[in-house]
Amino acid sequence: MERKPIKREKSEFNEKVIDLRRVVRVVAGGKRFRFRATLVIGDEKGRIGIGVAKGADVQAAISKAKNQAKKSIIKINLLDNRTIHHEIEVKYGAARVLLKPASDGHGLKAGGSIRTVLSLAGVKDITAKALSRTKNKLTNAKATIKALESIQSEK
Repeated sequence: MERKPIKREKSEFNEKVIDLRRVVRVVAGGKRFRFRATLVIGDEKGRIGIGVAKGADVQAAISKAKNQAKKSIIKINLLDNRTIHHEIEVKYGAARVLLKPASDGHGLKAGGSIRTVLSLAGVKDITAKALSRTKNKLTNAKATIKALESIQSEK
């Protein structure tokens, strides 16, 4: 018998794990370890999603987070497929994020999980800043997505 190679379909989305943590549940017999994965997917054409999931091992957590991210995809409107329409500041939990549009050729000036979310969304020219003191990657990423959701296109 001849084995056939497994054909995996190429996903239309790029993905990036922004946070991977080992979490613990204390039970009577000791500690139960699991993994929590935070994953961002995007097609670099204006569609972006974020997923958070836990699993018994790292691979299970990442695949669950990917399915969760596919369910939470949003579409954003970009100006000339490169920047946002107006400046916006958003607060999500303890995270505050400021996004400013930039001229053509400026580049993506942002750091941490904010940069990951914006690059996977397809934003090419923008200046972004995390104004809060929180370093939590999940809340900064969710604040960025909330900011991108609340942008109004110029009509």
